[in-house]
Amino acid sequence: MPSEENPLVTIIGEKCRMCYACVRECPAKAIQVVDGQASVIQPRCIGCGNCLLVCSQNAKHVRDDTQKAFALVDSGEKTAAMLAPSFPAEFSDIEPGRLVAMIRALGFSSVHEMSLGADLIAHEYAKLLERDPKGRYITTPCPAVHSYVRKYQPALTRFLAPVLSPMVAMARVLRHDLGQDLHVVFIGPCIAKKRASIDLTHTEVDAVLTFAELREMFEQRRVKPDSVEAADDFDPPYGGVGAVFPISGGLLQTAGLQEDLLSGEIVVAEGRDEFVDAINEFDVAHPDARLLDVLSCQGCFAGAGMTSSETNLQRRSRISRYAKNRIAGFDEEQRAEVAGARERYADIDLSRSFRPDAQTLGGPATVEELREILERMGKHSEEDFLNCGACGYDTCLDHARAVYAGLADSEMCLPSTIEQLRTAYGQLEDSHRSLEDAKEALEKSGRLASMGQLAAGIAHEVNNPLGILLLHANLVLEECEEQSQIHEDLETIVDQANRCKRIISGLLNFARQSRVVRQPTDLAGLVKKVLHTTPVNEGVEVQVEDQLKDPVAEIDSDQIVQVLTNLLSNAQQAMPEGGTVAVGLSDTPEEVIIRVSDTGSGIPEENMAKLFDPFFTTKQVGMGTGLGLAVTHGIVKMHRGQITVESNSDRKAGPTGTTFTIKLPRYEERPA
Repeated sequence: MPSEENPLVTIIGEKCRMCYACVRECPAKAIQVVDGQASVIQPRCIGCGNCLLVCSQNAKHVRDDTQKAFALVDSGEKTAAMLAPSFPAEFSDIEPGRLVAMIRALGFSSVHEMSLGADLIAHEYAKLLERDPKGRYITTPCPAVHSYVRKYQPALTRFLAPVLSPMVAMARVLRHDLGQDLHVVFIGPCIAKKRASIDLTHTEVDAVLTFAELREMFEQRRVKPDSVEAADDFDPPYGGVGAVFPISGGLLQTAGLQEDLLSGEIVVAEGRDEFVDAINEFDVAHPDARLLDVLSCQGCFAGAGMTSSETNLQRRSRISRYAKNRIAGFDEEQRAEVAGARERYADIDLSRSFRPDAQTLGGPATVEELREILERMGKHSEEDFLNCGACGYDTCLDHARAVYAGLADSEMCLPSTIEQLRTAYGQLEDSHRSLEDAKEALEKSGRLASMGQLAAGIAHEVNNPLGILLLHANLVLEECEEQSQIHEDLETIVDQANRCKRIISGLLNFARQSRVVRQPTDLAGLVKKVLHTTPVNEGVEVQVEDQLKDPVAEIDSDQIVQVLTNLLSNAQQAMPEGGTVAVGLSDTPEEVIIRVSDTGSGIPEENMAKLFDPFFTTKQVGMGTGLGLAVTHGIVKMHRGQITVESNSDRKAGPTGTTFTIKLPRYEERPA
């Protein structure tokens, strides 16, 4: 049987795209997926070839016997080629006589059409049913079928018909006629025959080639149809109706049997699903069936070793037409030979036996073990059992059992994987936004740091001469007559100099913001003190909502006073006609929260991104420096806190106003 050292089908990892089509189509579930890598479990493989037929990436590799065949024909020893009767469906581009000549040109000493083997085997089935009227049998010409029975329904092994396959029967016929030293190479559409050749028939058939491999041999030896002269015919011995053996029900016609739908004694099943169901239900759904004629594919013209692009119906028609024309074209001698074949080969033993080869994967999983696997696949309730088959298994429970048996990964569940990808995508989006915010904050911090250095330099260089300028301007102002033009000009000088002083004071505060001295502070008391000392404009009402459970936080009180003063001042300036300023205080065990809201005109959307930029202001000249919010932002960040803004300046969208929210850690971070 196939083993890891002598594999029948292998998977080329770099080509496999993990579409699970092969898992889905494998009736034996012999495809194992572990850690995202698919492989074939050789003892479980029945050689049906479905995995090759459905693999769009050509990621499956079948054991190649071309070199073995070349070695045989090049050895100089007698080597016969047996061509499966399905060849007309493959070589529709080459006439039979020319195909025979091309095979001989490869070095084969004789080329035989294999329908005689089918004739003899069909007769054995007829005798079997006649000899044992109560016997019940599953036909065995298809190696994939009897492999499936022995491996996955071993209790039904006793029903396998004890009859050779046409391939082995024909090999024995040829050695009977041409000598026991004859080498035999089978050429057909089926890779399951390769499996049979490395099973108990290895002494009967030396090599098994698919039609695809035969074309490869033609290519390597440069044998083309126009390079040979067509042969008259295949080498004898000749067969008869067995030429239709590749067609579903061909065995019955060859044996002179008929499927009777009324009696149900003979049942025909074909294809991946039908053959599995028919075997699994042999004792239940077909209790009256005496003969279950079953093929693993739609017929031997649909095997994985075919290269024809024609439809199955076209292939079937070609086989039927060839068989009809061939039998009609026999001369008297050939007819006599076909008619006497059974008697001539009566001494050849066409029987065989089968032994169970049960493929178990350990004991069944418990309910708890399956539930844990299903949970990993995102199956938390019955509503999550989609049974979509995308993983390659019919149901979610089958998938869970395969995971338990080591055949599959829980990650093979496509809906679960999609949901995980959605979650991961959402997390990536959140992470991306956080990184963008961090990048923006870092850039702003860099700008603020540069501005701080610049501000400190300007403040130190300009403050002293500005103080002297103000001193002398005030002295001169005191000596001038109040109604004179000079007095008015001096007042302008003093006013603008004071404005410069305020700007420099702001720059100094801006430059000084990197120094934070945290001390336990009663935040509610601090806010009350700020409100008590801050002048309130006429028409403005200040409200305080204290929801602090614990008012004490480790903050730099002087700097937080500056933050509150800036926000209260801005709030009042946003309401020149009066309004309400609301100060809200709340907390959690880890942080304290300050909200300052106004009912002013709001901040336009286009200004929101520049709100904390130094020197950005929408106030009239002389009404502000544009440093207040930049300083506030810097102080909050140095406290490792957050400041956010919500504002509406569109009356159509609702009440206008702005709310600044400041969140500060309650405690200073200390090194571990």
